[in-house]
Amino acid sequence: MSAVRASIPTGEHTAVPHAQPRPTSRDVARAAGVSQATVSLVLRDKWHGRVAPGTAETVRAAARELGYRPNVAARDLRLGRRRTVLLVVPALTNEFFARVYTGAARAAAERDVGVVLYPSPEGLGPARDPFESARATLDGVIASSMAPHALAALHDGGLPLVMLDSSPEDTPADATVNLDLADGMRQVAAHLLGLGHRHLAHLTAGVESWTFALRARALDAALAAASGVRLTRVPAAELSVTGGLRTAERLLGGGPRPTAVVCDDDLLAAGACKAARRLGLRVPEDVSVTGCDDLSLATAVEPELTTVRLPAEDFGAAGMRALLAVLDAHPADERPLPVRLLPRASTGPAPRTGGTAAPGAAPRSGGAAGRS
Repeated sequence: MSAVRASIPTGEHTAVPHAQPRPTSRDVARAAGVSQATVSLVLRDKWHGRVAPGTAETVRAAARELGYRPNVAARDLRLGRRRTVLLVVPALTNEFFARVYTGAARAAAERDVGVVLYPSPEGLGPARDPFESARATLDGVIASSMAPHALAALHDGGLPLVMLDSSPEDTPADATVNLDLADGMRQVAAHLLGLGHRHLAHLTAGVESWTFALRARALDAALAAASGVRLTRVPAAELSVTGGLRTAERLLGGGPRPTAVVCDDDLLAAGACKAARRLGLRVPEDVSVTGCDDLSLATAVEPELTTVRLPAEDFGAAGMRALLAVLDAHPADERPLPVRLLPRASTGPAPRTGGTAAPGAAPRSGGAAGRS
């Protein structure tokens, strides 16, 4: 992925290059065969009862074809109001997303931009589309883990959109901002391999999203290059301490037991440590455990968790800066934000002997031993 990406979507929605004049509402009106007033009504979602549905769709199609984006800065100056951005996060009960909001709000305040927060009622799953009634009053959206139909609705409505934790190739967003989670998994793998671990397990989060799929692929790739390494992956766990506990109990309850458990999240890692203690195992003497996020929980548990620190506030701020760049018709900085492994007491040298096989685990071999 290039470090900088154009602020207008690619593909069928490709706008004219920056060197050419930016399309105006007059261009949209001419292409759709309607007045500028009709274009304004449709793109501000004020057309219901005033414009025929077929005409409204013709206007939206013309705007998409031309790559038209409203001149938000000029409109705000004319109307004497501040910009308003919608931030969609899966759940504020999750500390990581609360920090993302903090960072985004701080960056918005520096530009006198208002932030409306929408925590999804679906929790950590995809968000529903909350925009039908609010679309006309918003200038842009920053969203994480949003359902595809909501993305389509946003794009059709002409709202600038920046996605967090999303594939740069598979989204109609104007820009994407991501954390370098692949490098985080590489750091985890290097750390555990350096401690002598050759049988690892991946405790995955039961959340269907690009970011968790990326972690699995990155771990696979990092271990594939090592010699004589075995990776066990068990059914995905509910993203909670309890979910990690239940899945890790099944994983660690038999043998040959993995000597290290790589968890997608600190909550899962805390559950894995709890499972080890219930089974009479010592962390890290019998099994090492790693997490991801560096939540407050990571240093509240004993032993403290080795984890990948994700700079959540910087992440939220980067998303806000990217959206403001899009609104100003500037390129958005889409370089992945660096992450850092923090080695703590939950990891140590691999034990000399392993245990017995875990019931229900699906072993896969890697490295010199081959992978299935």
